[in-house]
Amino acid sequence: MRPVTERDIRAAFVNCTKGEAKRLAVPRDLATRPWDDLDFLGWRDPASPERAYMVAESGDGLVAIALRQAAPHAGHVRRSMCSLCLTVHPGDGVSLLTARRAGKTGQQGNSVGAYICTDLACSLYLRGKKEAAPGARLHESLTLEELITRTATNLTNFLNKVVE
Repeated sequence: MRPVTERDIRAAFVNCTKGEAKRLAVPRDLATRPWDDLDFLGWRDPASPERAYMVAESGDGLVAIALRQAAPHAGHVRRSMCSLCLTVHPGDGVSLLTARRAGKTGQQGNSVGAYICTDLACSLYLRGKKEAAPGARLHESLTLEELITRTATNLTNFLNKVVE
């Protein structure tokens, strides 16, 4: 992913108002992010842990979406798989993140969701830059480029559901 600025991020939101985009918390460490290793920029809102945000390149520009984490099920110890990078995490390492749809359908309350790595570090798990629990990455015969392409396709499909 190419490096982005706070202004780029705020202008790219498709599923919230300009006022909401202006007020949301943008990471302060943009200059130090490992841009060459990121397929998308994802972060949690430090003031509101159930909120998350995602920015990805799409066509000639950026698409940013606001996400909300569904309440976890209490008492269930399980392993879940991220629908983007296919990394398996124990416990609360994968969360159902929902995004209000863009446009009129979103204004009517429609949303879409996906099970995604709670820390939004899919790109780093794929590349081995961040370690998940033992057994988190299933052995596959795909090359790193093929894994990245698959994750990018899964991300694009999710983003398209938000934007449609």
